Amino acid sequence: MRHFGHVPAGTREALFHREPAAFTQDSPARTLALALGATLYSPATRPRLAEDVLKQTGRGLVSMVLCLEDSIDDSEVGGAEENLVQSFTDLEERGDELPLLFVRVREPEQIADLVKRLGPAVRLLSGFVLPKFTEERGVPFLEALTEAETLSGRRLFAMPVLESPELLHLESRAETLAGIRRSVDKYRERVLALRLGVTDFCSAYGLRRSPDMTAYDVQLVASVIADVVNTLGRADGTGFTVTGPVWEYFRLQERMFKPQLRHSPFSGRAEELRSSLIEHDMDGLLREIELDRANGLQGKTCIHPSHVAPVHALSVVSHEEYSDAQDILRPGPNGGGVLRSAYTNKMNEVKPHRAWAERTLLRAEIFGVAREDVSFVELLAAAAALG
Repeated sequence: MRHFGHVPAGTREALFHREPAAFTQDSPARTLALALGATLYSPATRPRLAEDVLKQTGRGLVSMVLCLEDSIDDSEVGGAEENLVQSFTDLEERGDELPLLFVRVREPEQIADLVKRLGPAVRLLSGFVLPKFTEERGVPFLEALTEAETLSGRRLFAMPVLESPELLHLESRAETLAGIRRSVDKYRERVLALRLGVTDFCSAYGLRRSPDMTAYDVQLVASVIADVVNTLGRADGTGFTVTGPVWEYFRLQERMFKPQLRHSPFSGRAEELRSSLIEHDMDGLLREIELDRANGLQGKTCIHPSHVAPVHALSVVSHEEYSDAQDILRPGPNGGGVLRSAYTNKMNEVKPHRAWAERTLLRAEIFGVAREDVSFVELLAAAAALG
């Protein structure tokens, strides 16, 4: 697998100063956590589930969650499990290249049961998404995952979803976060990333953000994201990858506010892309992706295929970011100091900016570095032409 691997080699060469590196299901956890990128959720009830997986792989998707929880009705669980097992079997027999595949379960008992039922096709499984995760509810899931690893003879990852009311409510938040940290620390090697269930946060207060607003405009939600990153997303070696919340919109809606995408850097034929993004309420998504990264989140939960390309295009490291990161990490005589950037528009402080630079170079390895004259518009246009 590699990001932008679905783009022709000649196009990639024109877009990238440094192309995205290849990775596999067996790559180090730190690599895979960042490589998740746009993680597309799909109900496990879809009648052509295997074909859906292959179709999205061809469009550049590298991680997917097949859901047995909130996306399906309680009465559909048995049929969805059968459909999921059969779909894995079909994919295993075909032998095509696949994304990282995860299953979102409802109960801990489903984990070992599904691993047994998958048989040889379990080799396609990267792990499980664990819903409504707290210390009390989460530990049984993690224990079940440990058992499933023994049964399958392979590494399986957990992706807990932080979405419980206890996490949202101020009076219980600190205690809930401390409990979550204890549980994921204990199973650190198995926890690939933590996912935020912002829709559930909004639901607790009867809220729903419009396509003109990001999760960060809803102060109740923004405060939870800040506390989760503060507790669980630190860059000192104790933190975990925390992924961005879902963007709910993918169809035309009446707009209350003016578009947030300015005309520059859109020009010429790119203006058509700008109009298309605005028409489909994608300008809010682009803004939220940028705010995700500014607030310490990486990757994003997606519920529509049209969201994948924007997430990946905005994950590519700009030439300026890459230049700054290299300068900061370049060994100096005293291991510190302040440097004027090669772009001569900022000061790079070696010690305070080191963690940012290290994270940026890892992102550069996974998503590549754009050429100096290439913006996210060109990256989006290349992906959109193939999507």
